[in-house]
Amino acid sequence: MGKIDIGAKILQYRRQRGFTIKELAKKTKLTSSMLSQIERGNANPSINSLRIIAKALDIPLVNFFEDEDNVENLVVRAKQRKKLMMPCNQGFVYESLSPNLSGKIQMVLLRLNPGEETTETMMSHEGEEAAIVLDGKIKIYLEDGVFELDRGDSIRIPPGKPHKWENIDTAVVTVIFAISPPSF
Repeated sequence: MGKIDIGAKILQYRRQRGFTIKELAKKTKLTSSMLSQIERGNANPSINSLRIIAKALDIPLVNFFEDEDNVENLVVRAKQRKKLMMPCNQGFVYESLSPNLSGKIQMVLLRLNPGEETTETMMSHEGEEAAIVLDGKIKIYLEDGVFELDRGDSIRIPPGKPHKWENIDTAVVTVIFAISPPSF
């Protein structure tokens, strides 16, 4: 897989939507200067900023990380999964188990290090989710509820419900989730 230029992808989607940088800045509450730096590759956006930008552009977050080559393949080899690695202070990884976003469902694998959370604040998206814990013990904050899930436990997350994950185990936790429609 080649290098993916996230800033160029943001620029491409912004132009496709007909937004100026100022219009996107207003929608995202990020500064025009910051968006310009991101688009030119002079600044790296946080995962939360990327989620906000994706929502403002009405696209799934993973679109920023899609490699245009070979998107029609149906098999995703373990060594060739598209990975979304978080910034230095967050060592967790999302891996796309789906070859592309053309279907009606998206499969994603999450690995979360001990004590880490997926985001500081709960986030929501339009897709419905179902998740199963493959290894470890994890806490999910779901709107007003908090649930602890052990290996083998699963949960359904309705569309639009704010949520976040927290590893409460002493080892890496692995969760597989499906989103329909694809929106990650």
